[in-house]
Amino acid sequence: MINLKHLLIGLISLLMFQSCGSEKTSQSNTEAQPKKVLFVLTSHDQMGNTGEKTGFWIEEFATPYYFLKDQGVEITLASPKGGQPPFDPRSDADNAQTPSTKRFKADQEAQKQMANTLKLSAVKADDYDAIFYPGGHGPLWDLSTDKTSIALIESFYNAGKPVSAVCHAPAVFKETKAKDGSPLVKGKKVTGFSDEEEAAINLTEVVPFLVEDMLKENGGIYSRGDNWAAYAVEDGLLITGQNPASSELVAKKLLAKLTK
Repeated sequence: MINLKHLLIGLISLLMFQSCGSEKTSQSNTEAQPKKVLFVLTSHDQMGNTGEKTGFWIEEFATPYYFLKDQGVEITLASPKGGQPPFDPRSDADNAQTPSTKRFKADQEAQKQMANTLKLSAVKADDYDAIFYPGGHGPLWDLSTDKTSIALIESFYNAGKPVSAVCHAPAVFKETKAKDGSPLVKGKKVTGFSDEEEAAINLTEVVPFLVEDMLKENGGIYSRGDNWAAYAVEDGLLITGQNPASSELVAKKLLAKLTK
């Protein structure tokens, strides 16, 4: 009887140990889940009535993409129309190349992912931890008024998830609203492509609106750095960058927010 009693005690102890170990493993697996960020790219490829092409700016996609990916972040790409989004030809010029754009050109996996972006209407905010918008002039025409994009941004923000954009992409805040119906950027520190920078590339009269002016009109507390210099601001869940040089700084701020 004594041996049987000892045997039963041993079995119970073993089962309890295995249960605790399983619970710890489950907790560990949960903690190890990678953060997920949704990148939203433009589907618009026409620069107003000029006959010139536009789209997203390659560097503003590639630099944040690799910065976050190299830190273990899972990235999903989406666009209003799905499939291959257009890139601005000027961002593919020799003088616009950076280590990240060169890496992207040589990355067959990333190229395939880019060619098969999800249709924006098919994604849900619940599936991601943050949302990021690369710039380029394209968003001025489509994402600034895209109802699906507007709803996504509001869903992310209201769920306490970071919303980030760089260069011309803060155009996406043109019609986004806070819960009280006021502009989402009202009273918040923001930045974006400056009026001076737009004038420097002779597109002030081509674009449908100026990012800086729009943010100010919506009540945003706009600030900027020097033309073409890295500059980004963070205000709560909003992270915005001024120009292409600011894309890595935005990504750094986003990663810090995700890993707090």
